[in-house]
Amino acid sequence: MPSANKMTTPVSVDLPALQGRYAELDDYTVGFESYPEDVDPGPLFAGLPDDRCQCPHWGVVQSGQVTFRWADHEETYGSGDAYYAAPGHLPLLAAGTSLVEFSPTDGLERTMAVIEKNLAAAS
Repeated sequence: MPSANKMTTPVSVDLPALQGRYAELDDYTVGFESYPEDVDPGPLFAGLPDDRCQCPHWGVVQSGQVTFRWADHEETYGSGDAYYAAPGHLPLLAAGTSLVEFSPTDGLERTMAVIEKNLAAAS
C-alpha cells in the first residue's frame, strides 16, 4: 500500500506564506501544508471556472484554522477537524495552520498550473 510521511516527503513549495510537501499515492496527491502567516490565495485562482478552485479536497486540520468560501456559504474548520471541500471553493488560511490534505492528482495539477501562472504574473 502506498504511503507518505511529512518527515520523509521533500519540500516542493517553500514560500514565506506556505511550506508544502506533496506525494502522489496512486491517483491522489497528499499534501502536508503549513502556513506561518494569514493567507487569502483567492486571486491566484483567477482563470479557473468561476475563478474558484474546482478540485475537491479531503483533509485534517492539525493546527490553526481553514475557511472554505463558496458563492453561497462558507465553512470553517479548526484543529482536529476533518473536512471535505467540494469544487467551487476559495480557501482562507489563518497563521499557524498546518493540515494534511488529499486531492485527485489530475484536478490538483490543473489547478496548480493556473496558480503558478498567476504567481509568475504577479512577480
